[in-house]
Amino acid sequence: MHGGPEVSEDRVRDARKRCPGGYVDVTMLLALGMILIFGLAMIYSTSSYRAYDLYGDQMYFFKRQALYMLLAILAMYIVSRYDYRRLLRLSAVILLSSLVLQVVVLIIGTASHGSARWIYIGPIGFQPSEYAKTAIIIYTSARAAVESKNLCRPGCLIKVMILPVITIALIGVENLSTAIICFAILFVILFVGSPRVRHFVLIGIFGVVGSVLFIMFAGYRANRVKIWLDPENYADGYQTVQSLYAVGSGGLFGVGFGRSVQKMGFIPESHNDMIFSVVCEELGIVGAAFILIVFLILLRRMAVTAMNARDRFGSMLTAGVMAHVAVQLLINVSVVTNTIPPTGVPMPFVSYGGSSIIFILMEMGIVMSVSRGISYDETDI
Repeated sequence: MHGGPEVSEDRVRDARKRCPGGYVDVTMLLALGMILIFGLAMIYSTSSYRAYDLYGDQMYFFKRQALYMLLAILAMYIVSRYDYRRLLRLSAVILLSSLVLQVVVLIIGTASHGSARWIYIGPIGFQPSEYAKTAIIIYTSARAAVESKNLCRPGCLIKVMILPVITIALIGVENLSTAIICFAILFVILFVGSPRVRHFVLIGIFGVVGSVLFIMFAGYRANRVKIWLDPENYADGYQTVQSLYAVGSGGLFGVGFGRSVQKMGFIPESHNDMIFSVVCEELGIVGAAFILIVFLILLRRMAVTAMNARDRFGSMLTAGVMAHVAVQLLINVSVVTNTIPPTGVPMPFVSYGGSSIIFILMEMGIVMSVSRGISYDETDI
């Protein structure tokens, strides 16, 4: 899929006559809605014990996430009604603002889990790294669309990559896992936009070498590899061990919704990065498989949108969002099951967090904006 086929303006106008307001991918909306409702229910289940212990209110985290989600859905709707092609002119400003925020967070950012990742303006805080994912998707898609005929040239490829790579490097200083996600997004968009495979072998090698260097120059990251290999013999492996206990104790059908034992203080981030472990414990393999299948349906609908987008820019925007959701989901599930070294990556749409849900739903709004120009007859239903 190297850029979607060009769809004539006449076909777009015909599609809108048949479907006022543009094409609406009902399957995508249903899948997304199911994931959001599932996530909200699991946040209540996983956080109720801790919320009552800390705030005397079992629904404290649930109510906050519900508010974040409502704001995020409103933002998604507004973005979905905006013509995504206008983002071409704004792409450089969006990425430069993200780059500035990455510098600011390194200077005045508030630490969380030992890393400066948050910027607070009064009581309101957000993670610039979440904004960076969206900014990299928009900028890289715009530059790759404009330079589509020249992307096969190494010089052009480097020119397109330079600002995103600087942004990713700044993110990697304090948050390697998010930097890896951003690099994967960059890689996928450029791969979709260019037919030269050999360039991407080199880019992949560059990404691996960069990750290794970041690990070597931060001792605690190297220790995570040791913890991953033998979590029971390290104090910092406690969360991984408890997560595996939760996954293993769920069996086929789970212990029942709301009846998790591990969420009662044994798993520190049970409503956040490690929420999938409680999903496995309470709902079992069947419940975990169900939500993963819904994710796959959502990803497939995004792939269909990318392949049928009216232009290369829309195709690459959708591919970038798809890469974001897929890579973040893969890393989260892999960490929970101890398939890769432990790192803090939330489960998209499901884990607790205002910044993550707002920006990722805004990205879904961009995908829906792209889909508005598609006719029902043009899609691979």
